[in-house]
Amino acid sequence: MKIIYKPKLPIENRPIYIIGAGGIVKDAHLPAYRNIGFNVAGITNRTKKRATDLAEFFNIPKVFDTVEEMVEAAPKNAVFDLTLMPGQFVKTLELLPNEAVVLIQKPMGNNYEQTLAILEVCRRKKLKAAINCQMRFAPYVMAAKHLINQGLIGELYDFEVRLTIHTPWEYFPNVMNHPRLEIQQHSIHYIDLIRSFLGNPKKVYSKTLANPAKSMSSTRTTTIMDYGDSIRSIINTNHDHNFGEKNQESFVKWEGTKGAIKARIGLLLDYPHGKPDLFQYCILKDGKEPKWKEVALEGSWFPDAFVGSMASLMRHAEGSSKVLPTSVEDVAHSMAIVEAAYESNNTGGVPPNYDI
Repeated sequence: MKIIYKPKLPIENRPIYIIGAGGIVKDAHLPAYRNIGFNVAGITNRTKKRATDLAEFFNIPKVFDTVEEMVEAAPKNAVFDLTLMPGQFVKTLELLPNEAVVLIQKPMGNNYEQTLAILEVCRRKKLKAAINCQMRFAPYVMAAKHLINQGLIGELYDFEVRLTIHTPWEYFPNVMNHPRLEIQQHSIHYIDLIRSFLGNPKKVYSKTLANPAKSMSSTRTTTIMDYGDSIRSIINTNHDHNFGEKNQESFVKWEGTKGAIKARIGLLLDYPHGKPDLFQYCILKDGKEPKWKEVALEGSWFPDAFVGSMASLMRHAEGSSKVLPTSVEDVAHSMAIVEAAYESNNTGGVPPNYDI
């Protein structure tokens, strides 16, 4: 059986202009664009040397001193790739031309107030804007969606994301001390992923916790996205399992009435080195013992999924696709779920009646 899991590419290879030169650009955006042959025409960064270093390494022809200078030089068919911190999004979006095409790094704001401000400026300026929720385009996610859309595992009734890992947060100094670390900066990936399969949940239940031995705001979370009585959808993340690799785990699992799919998120094991991904599925057959089939997929979440988010935006901008999967209008709903998760965390559960 052939599994289709690679994103469709645009007809037109539009020039990309990158605003920001942080680690995510070096490790994911630029390697992905280079591998697929996308045309990166320019880059700018507040600290120019970082932009210059990346330009030299990735053969980017132009380094701009400012965003304004970049906007002035960019052609009408440019795609702006905004990779700054969320608090800088609104101010930078205001500098872009009306109706510009722009990919904005996730998350869509540091809080829901910023989400709504980003949405407002995109609407007002009529920007063709998407959020870089690139996990939707990871090879194992695309492969799972293909199998599910074919009806091969039947009706989806269980969706689980589980992490029991040790995350070296020092690799992320810009978010390490964020007051909303785990859900806003990390679990947003899985919230958005689940939405891409199941749509918007009716309710959200969540508890996020700090590690008493660390100064970070939160490193472990359990979130339940409520889709009614037939679908269980749960996210369990524990970034503090620093007890060796033996019992670490990192996976997404889909279960249906006719079969199941499980994908190992290799990137998060022994980060930043990572382990190989693993994609498996099992389709039930009458009278036969269940058997799992392992399928080798090319690429991984980082950097390959970054091709999908950019390609989907380019295809929408050129008109070859009517759908923009991670539009600001869509991802604003993911951010609404994040906000609801924090509200659930703060409100707490129902106290049992122990007065018996």
